[in-house]
Amino acid sequence: MGIARSERDQETRTVLFSLAQSIQERDRVTYEHSRRVATYVQRLARYIGWNRHDARDLALAAMVHDLGKTWIANTILNKSAALSELERREMERHPVIGARILIGCEVPSFFVETVLYHHEAWDGHGYPAGLSGEDIPLSARLLTIADVYDVLTSQRPYKAPLTEYAARDRMLAGSSTSFDPQLLDVFLHLLNDTPNFILPQHVCALPHQPMEPMAAIVDM
Repeated sequence: MGIARSERDQETRTVLFSLAQSIQERDRVTYEHSRRVATYVQRLARYIGWNRHDARDLALAAMVHDLGKTWIANTILNKSAALSELERREMERHPVIGARILIGCEVPSFFVETVLYHHEAWDGHGYPAGLSGEDIPLSARLLTIADVYDVLTSQRPYKAPLTEYAARDRMLAGSSTSFDPQLLDVFLHLLNDTPNFILPQHVCALPHQPMEPMAAIVDM
């Protein structure tokens, strides 16, 4: 059983790294964002007691959480002005698109559900399913926090990055609405315990060997 599981894990990682590379080729900004989110969410998972294997799987899910954006037009992805209602609805399709790609690649349901539900909100106002509270998979609730933190602290075509303190305040304002309040509290404690928590923004190419990127993700 151990060997069989190891082989399945290796096959899954190979598929996910291939998909991550497709993101890099399509949109370097989304790829860099995904790398940082993978590190943040892995740190958070380890901080709350997840074992290395499960935290690493969560980091892999984070690497492809925006896979569906590779099917969204650049005019929407890179728009510096506010999105129209039609454009916003198109952008909100990306979790479903990403999940469908993962289903087609026959990866385990953990990865599909994490990607599909990472834009759900604690109070039910998120998408695509309008789940709320603990009906949202734990992996997706963790990913939501890491994802939003990186968006807030990153340079985007439509905004300047927030400072760590401003991002903290913005996320606190979303406690119990956008975020699981207990997980958010833990994340903020992690920020306090980790000097220079924000990762630098730079382009970093994927190595050719599928296992090598894990060294850059696994830091705990």
